[in-house]
Amino acid sequence: MKRKKTAIVTASILVVVSVCIYFYYGFLFKEARNIESEAPDYSITATKLLEDYTTNPKKADSLYLNKTIEITGGITKETDSVLTLEGTVFCLFTQKVKALPVKTKVTVKGKCIGYDELFQEVKLDQCTLINNQIN
Repeated sequence: MKRKKTAIVTASILVVVSVCIYFYYGFLFKEARNIESEAPDYSITATKLLEDYTTNPKKADSLYLNKTIEITGGITKETDSVLTLEGTVFCLFTQKVKALPVKTKVTVKGKCIGYDELFQEVKLDQCTLINNQIN
């Protein structure tokens, strides 16, 4: 009798552990997106993106949040891994960006992570530089 109870308890534990592992890997654990290889959902200018966020933030979030977008605009600030376009779009790169002069027109692809009301900037991460034309 004791052996039968031990077998049932052991089988129950194995079933629970199996279900937990399946749930974790099937639903919770997802590999990171590779934004660089994704096709953009939207291609817009930096000023239009900010305009959309300042006029109707909820609608802009529904359109752009967590989506891959291409942004075109002139560089207003540049650091090792950040470009700011038109003073309104903060683009965080995964690696160091080659030095580009201010006012260079570029196209950047990245994932929109939302609007920062404090700095009045739209933020993108996992960015890659698509092209640039010196003005």
